[in-house]
Amino acid sequence: MYSVKEIFFTIQGEGCNAGKYAVFCRFSGCNLWNGREEDRKKSICNFCDTDFIGTNGINGGKFKNPQDLALKAISFWRGNQTPLIVLTGGEPLLQVNDSLISELHKVGFEIAVETNGTIKAPSNIDWICVSPKDNKKLKQNFGDELKLVFPQQKIQPKDFENLNFKNFLLQPMDGPKIKSNTIDAREFCNHNNNWKLSLQTHKILGYP
Repeated sequence: MYSVKEIFFTIQGEGCNAGKYAVFCRFSGCNLWNGREEDRKKSICNFCDTDFIGTNGINGGKFKNPQDLALKAISFWRGNQTPLIVLTGGEPLLQVNDSLISELHKVGFEIAVETNGTIKAPSNIDWICVSPKDNKKLKQNFGDELKLVFPQQKIQPKDFENLNFKNFLLQPMDGPKIKSNTIDAREFCNHNNNWKLSLQTHKILGYP
């Protein structure tokens, strides 16, 4: 059984795959915050900007098996390119397993996952994006991109520079300080060229 908040077709707005068409599959639940506002301040991750509670989002629901979820997801694909699915959350690796990955590949998807890195990813995922939170130890300490929301009080970019990632990105933390956070992230990248700036362009363009 897979609990999914929402599934939708959009344009990837952040990270190295920004600008690519993708089907987003947002899984319910997270291991760093329960999603309730009253518990946000005392949670490990207290700046999340996503609703991942329940299964009542667009095209959300409970899927009994990986075949049903894969067929549902591919039904939203448009275009002639290789279909891309982004598995996100919440924390998708609480639910994503080898069986689901196999079925998503069978229907033609290239698979990307966005994870906080506290759970080791199954093998055979095509693109792994790790976004560390607070000072939680990373169990997924390699991948295609490490995307650090910036700034965070207990972790700094230098804490991750020796890990085995192909790309290192700073993403300004959204919220009331987004302008100053963006300036600070840009300045850091200007002086540390192994880091790239990642903006949430989907929000700028009005995409979900």
